[in-house]
Parts: sequence; structure tokens; C-alpha cells
Amino acid sequence: MIGAGALLGGAGLPGVGPAERRVVVDPAQPPWRALGRVQTELGTRCTGFLVGPREVLTAAHCLFLSGPRHYAQPGSVHFLLGYAFGSYAAHARVVSYTIARGYDPLREAATAGADRAVLVLAVPLGTPDRVLTLAAPVGAAVALGGYGQDREEAVDADLHCRITGLARDGEGRPLLRHDCSATRGTSGAPLLAASADGWIAVGLQIAASVGGAGGLAVPLGP
Repeated sequence: MIGAGALLGGAGLPGVGPAERRVVVDPAQPPWRALGRVQTELGTRCTGFLVGPREVLTAAHCLFLSGPRHYAQPGSVHFLLGYAFGSYAAHARVVSYTIARGYDPLREAATAGADRAVLVLAVPLGTPDRVLTLAAPVGAAVALGGYGQDREEAVDADLHCRITGLARDGEGRPLLRHDCSATRGTSGAPLLAASADGWIAVGLQIAASVGGAGGLAVPLGP
């Protein structure tokens, strides 16, 4: 596995595989209406999703600047809700964020299970119809969509993929293995499952497979 923010590997994109399964989805429709693009003023881009009125969940490594080797200042991070082809439903600057305890961007393999961050927005964007609930998986069937590096102007999604097993980081934290087609830029995207009450977020995309479709997600259940 490589971080979903890593560079190309081999002849194709990590995490995608030889058969293209991704389709463009409408960010104005559920469950994608919870998603937005997380970007810093230095040009780094990932995916995030609303979990509260002002709270956005994303991957912690998206906030780490590898050149200077420190985290971005909160005020330089922006959330573009429902971004697609230069337009978006709403925008908010980040005023603060919290990195999960134990995550170390310089020890990604050992601490990948803690690769998550909660962003606090300057203004509330999370109306009830745009907020995703976090829960444990209700089965193996999932979907994954985000702003992939090769199609970063739209939300691309694999609508028919599965959780294929469990893994652990170097310090023993749990991770979900999946076969969803997703690559760089989808870090921070929700691994989604359908439930009786609607769509729920069961994982947080953090890494892509080398040489085929799939990756790793941080489990989000209680």
C-alpha cells in the first residue's frame, strides 16, 4: 500500500487497476452532497466530508506539508462543499483542526490507523441533509467517491465495491481493506455503506494499493 496522496506507481494510477470502474456522480445528490474538496493555499488537495454543522472529517496526512515538514496553518486550509468544475455550493475557511491522537506523518505505516483529522469551519455548512453519520459496517458492500488526481474537477465514484478484510498498522490499530477504485486525491473520502436509515460513513480513505484497485480506510464505527 501507498498513501493515497503518493505519486504514481508503475504504469498506472495506484488504487485504480486496469479496468476503469469510476463514474462521475452529482455532488448535489445524496450521499455525495456531504463531500467537498479540502485544499491548502500551497496547492495540496484532498477530499473531506461533513460530519456536523461546522465539522469536516478528512485524512490527517492531507494537512502535512512534506517540504517544510510541518502541518498547514488552519487559516490556509479551505473546504469547498460540492465542488465540481470550478463551481461549488459553499466555501468556508478552516479556523482550527484536531489530528487524531497517535498519528505521526513521518511514521505513516506505523500510525496509519490514526490518520484522521477533524476540521472546524469558520461558518456552518452542514445542514442535516448534508451531514454523514459515522457507523460500523453493516455488510461488505460499499461505495467510494472523491476528487482523484486524474479527475480532480469532479467527484468520481466506484459504486460497486466491497470491504475485503481487515488489516492493522504497525502499532496494531485496525484498518479496513477494500477493493474500491480510487487514487491520489481521494484521501479523506468516506467509505460509504447503505443502511435502513440511509447512507453511512463506515471508513475514511487513507491509502491506495499498488498495482491494482483497492486501498485502506480507517474504520469510523463507535
